[in-house]
Amino acid sequence: MIFLYNLLVAALLPLLPLVLFRTKYRGRTLERLGLQTQHIRDILFTAKSGPVIWLHALSVGEVTSAVPLVKAIRENIFPARIVFTVATRSGRELAEKLIKPHADLVLYSPLDIPCAVRRYFDAIQPNLFILVETDFWPNWLQQLHKRQVPVMLVNGRISAKSFAAYRRFAFFFQPMFRCFSLLSMQTAHDRSLMIELGSPAERVVCLGNLKYDLPASHTATFGHSAFSGKSIWVCGSTHPGEEELIFAAFKEISSDNLCLIIAPRKIERGSELVKLARQFGLAADLRSSGTAPSSSVLILDTIGELASCYSLARLSFIGGSLVDEGGHNPIEAAVQGVPVLFGQHMEDFAEIASDLLRCGGAKVVMAETLAETAAAILSDDTLHTAMSQAAQTLVEQQRGSVARHLQAIRTLLD
Repeated sequence: MIFLYNLLVAALLPLLPLVLFRTKYRGRTLERLGLQTQHIRDILFTAKSGPVIWLHALSVGEVTSAVPLVKAIRENIFPARIVFTVATRSGRELAEKLIKPHADLVLYSPLDIPCAVRRYFDAIQPNLFILVETDFWPNWLQQLHKRQVPVMLVNGRISAKSFAAYRRFAFFFQPMFRCFSLLSMQTAHDRSLMIELGSPAERVVCLGNLKYDLPASHTATFGHSAFSGKSIWVCGSTHPGEEELIFAAFKEISSDNLCLIIAPRKIERGSELVKLARQFGLAADLRSSGTAPSSSVLILDTIGELASCYSLARLSFIGGSLVDEGGHNPIEAAVQGVPVLFGQHMEDFAEIASDLLRCGGAKVVMAETLAETAAAILSDDTLHTAMSQAAQTLVEQQRGSVARHLQAIRTLLD
């Protein structure tokens, strides 16, 4: 499989400059090709000792998941040297903010080209490789297996769509899954799916979701009285087709005491949403403008602030769920004790969504019920308090994943 895969990679190499040297990728191409690795050796192996632990996260969501684990490794596995890689620009920006204080290096990940992968591995010389949630690459895993480096998946999850793809292309994915020393899944259901895909049961464990161990974020500040003393509805990770419904619902229930913060999944859509808000007769400010908000609607087009915005919220909505996008993780809102709304499409976080519904911390809405449900929670103190307490109780019951992961990491290092 790896031979055929690399034949395909080799065939596509002539097209690489056309893609990687576009403005979007230009600043990270040389690094991802492994051509800037000397500083890695200088930082990791100059007057330092201890195991080298390499963690990789695809983008923003995976970086957020990794934060409590990286902090715990730094505090409890001394004197480990921690390398953290990410694949996307937005992930790198967030990692610089949240991970860098606890890691020796934050880098872009190598492209899955044999020569680039070898340069990274020669420079980093990891004693343990930890993959956060997803982003499987054949050459990475083959090189780790060849060098006898233990490989661990943390916070693993398998959506229905992913499971279908993994099973359909088993010839491609099964050899990669066999490279893992330990596959730590978020839920018992995820574990059963991974075993069904052919992974040895003794290598697949359920250690929980790391995001339940996220501390409550510091309260966001916007430096303007427009939000002072107001009820705030935070809609996170929204997709096209949802913002129209949110603006319509907000306008329907709007009062002088209510503000809206809406965070699109793709932050570059900020200006588009300002124009969309105008179509509903709403004035909106961009967070990235740097000026204090003066209207009742704020478009959060920045990286790494959504979690702290939930600390302001009286109500939350989780995007990607009113449209067929599989939903996003509601734990960041639940950690803050914020009542949660989401649509019917929470397939990617089905068990977490089910737990929140079962305990009473969340409600399912449809386009036609969004305004009515939001208004009821915002105005009914008894209902709001009950949902808030239920969400926080669930989070407390699920905590402890980091400690279980640390124990597994120590075993693999030994």
